[in-house]
Amino acid sequence: MRPAFLLCAIIGLLSGCGKNSATSPEKPAHAEAVGHETELLRLTLTPQATQRLGIKTERVGQDSITARRETAGEIVIPAGAGGVPTGALSNIALIGMQQVTADGEIVRARAQATLARTALTRADALVREEAGSVRARDEAAAALTTAQAAVAAAIAQRRLLGPAIGAMTRQSSLWVRVPVFGTDIATVERSRAAEIRPLGDSGPPRIARPIEAPPSADGAAGTVDLYFALDNRDRAYRVGQRVAVALPMGDGNAFGISVPAAAIVSDIYGGEWVYQRTGSSTFVRRRIEITSMSGSRAILARGLSRGNEIVTAGAAELFGTEFGVAH
Repeated sequence: MRPAFLLCAIIGLLSGCGKNSATSPEKPAHAEAVGHETELLRLTLTPQATQRLGIKTERVGQDSITARRETAGEIVIPAGAGGVPTGALSNIALIGMQQVTADGEIVRARAQATLARTALTRADALVREEAGSVRARDEAAAALTTAQAAVAAAIAQRRLLGPAIGAMTRQSSLWVRVPVFGTDIATVERSRAAEIRPLGDSGPPRIARPIEAPPSADGAAGTVDLYFALDNRDRAYRVGQRVAVALPMGDGNAFGISVPAAAIVSDIYGGEWVYQRTGSSTFVRRRIEITSMSGSRAILARGLSRGNEIVTAGAAELFGTEFGVAH
C-alpha cells in the first residue's frame, strides 16, 4: 500500500512540473544584434580612382556665421508710391482687371472734362454777347474744375497699380513677400538683407535688401508680411514663384565647427553626412547635425572635431561609390 502511494505522488509531481513548464510566459522583448551607423564601410580608393572622382579635402576649424532661419517666400510685383492690395501683388489676373478698370476710369474722366470745357466756352461766349447768365458760366467753370480733379484722381489711382501687365515680366527688380509668424517677428533682424534661392536649389543665394512696403498680414494664419527687393535683371525669377528665404536673426552669430555646404550629402531619410579622410586613401562617412547655414558654409552642432579632414569636392561621388551607384 505504501509503495503504491509513493508511486502516485511521484507521478503527480512529474505531471505538475510538466504542466508549469508548458505554460511559462514568453519574454516581452527580444534583442538581437544589428548593423550600427558607427559600423560603416571604409572606402579605400586607388590613386587613379581618387583623381578620377576629383576628390579634394580640407581640415575643418571653428568659425562663426550670421544666424539665419530658413522659410519660404513668394515673388510679387513691386508696389508703386502707395499701396497695392495684398492679393494683387502675386495675382496677375486680379491686378490686370484692376488696371483695365483704372484705365477706363481715366478715359471716362477725360471725356467728362472735355465736355465741361466745351460747356464753359459756350457759356462764356454767351455772357460776352449778353445772351447768357453769369451764373450759368460760373456753374460751367465749377463743373470743369470738378472734372479736372476727377482726371487727376483717376491717374493717381492707376499709378498705384504699377506698370502694365506686359511690362511686369520685364521688371529689373521684384519684391519677395515673406510671411513670418507674429510671435517670431521680433527676432528677425529687419535692417539686414535676406538670402533668396529657388526651392530645391543648393547653389549660391541671391541677396535681397529689406524695404518698407505697405503693411499686410494674414489674420487667419497669424503671420505678418516682410518685403525684400530682389535684383532680377537676368529674368531668373517670375511673379508668383515660390522661393526659399534665409532670414537674418537678431540673436547673434552661430559659432562652432564650420564645413562647406558642398561637403554635405543627404540620405533618403533626410540625414546629413560628410566624408572624413582617415588615411591617405581611405574615407569614412560621418553623421553630422547642422546648427545654422549661411551661403556656402554650415555650422555643426556635432559630428566632427577641429582638425578633421573632410571631402569638399567629390562627396556625392563617394556616396554613389559606397552604395553602388555608377558615376
